[in-house]
Amino acid sequence: MQEHKAIIAAAVRTPFGAYFGALSKVRPDDLLAFTISELVKKVPNLNLELIDDVIMGDSNGAGEDNRNVARMGALLAGLPETIPGLTLNRLCGSGGEAVIQASRAIRLGDYNYVIAGGVESMSRAPWIVERDSKKKPEQTTDLVLNQSTVGWRMTNPKFPADWIQSLGRCAEEVSQRFGITRKQVDEWSLRSHQRAAVAWDKKIHDGFVVPFNGLTSDESIRRDTSLEKLGELPAAFSDTGTGTAGNSSPINDGAVAMLITNEINCAELGLPGIGRILATQVTATKPNEFSRAPVSAIHKVLKKVDRKVSDIKVWEINEAFASMVLTVLHEIPEINPERVNINGGAIAIGHPVGGSAARVIVDCARELKRQGGGIGIAAACIGVGLGIAVVIEVAE
Repeated sequence: MQEHKAIIAAAVRTPFGAYFGALSKVRPDDLLAFTISELVKKVPNLNLELIDDVIMGDSNGAGEDNRNVARMGALLAGLPETIPGLTLNRLCGSGGEAVIQASRAIRLGDYNYVIAGGVESMSRAPWIVERDSKKKPEQTTDLVLNQSTVGWRMTNPKFPADWIQSLGRCAEEVSQRFGITRKQVDEWSLRSHQRAAVAWDKKIHDGFVVPFNGLTSDESIRRDTSLEKLGELPAAFSDTGTGTAGNSSPINDGAVAMLITNEINCAELGLPGIGRILATQVTATKPNEFSRAPVSAIHKVLKKVDRKVSDIKVWEINEAFASMVLTVLHEIPEINPERVNINGGAIAIGHPVGGSAARVIVDCARELKRQGGGIGIAAACIGVGLGIAVVIEVAE
């Protein structure tokens, strides 16, 4: 069987909305439907009947995104009813996992066209009522209510206490072991906002981000922030920790969709393509050390393509927390920080969990193309101790 190249032929995303912001009144299946519809418009020569699958990441699945939101989004977008859908949950890596699964199917020749990406509406994540242990008529009196927006909930008591701390507390504990300071994480956060604002001013996202529901750009970017303002914020995860609301990713709503196909189909569609998925890797470590997991994923994926850190032209590392990015840079000191998140990161752009890893993949490919081609890596930390890394190639 001939192995094909897996090519991102086209991609679209919504602007990322702030928590209870411009996109908060939009259901996640409608967010996804809009994004798929806009993607299809970018590929007018595509026979929609030939799409083999719609694979989407979504980390919640407890509310309006239940019952396979990928399938719901495809139907709402008006795709033929004969096209299946698959929803994946690898938490913060969900959208990236969707791309991994799609690219594998394309490389193997099992599929010809896949729509992949991710969606999350964190504003609309429901409260969850635990069931009583006894079977009886449905009622909610005296039952426990759990938020489902972010983080652990309904945790198994068998897990060690340090595993189930908040993600922010875990990330700052690891970074403090490495001597990473509050000033350093605040500086990285400021950099993220400044670079994200400049990217929008330079129209870097034109052709990828499509205005939706009155929102024309990422809503969480703070153009007026400063090191002084960030320094005034209280510790969010412990009394003396370095993590704050200002150096952590915000809570967001948004969706990403891309068409992944092989090199032959891409040429027949008359598309230059955005980039090639060259290799992928997911790794794991202790749950409370999830911020270190991208390090092993990066090392392993580099071995797969026989490359060194110095060969990587562009790095996109999803900024769940500034401390997490700085942890990766501490553990892989060969990475040039100037090549990391060139147009800002999730601290400013936003982190709609199911879609974020898909966003960094496309941003990495698009930045490589702007720079004339080369090799890039898109990576993300994932809750419960996972890390993901994807190598992207753009022809020079």
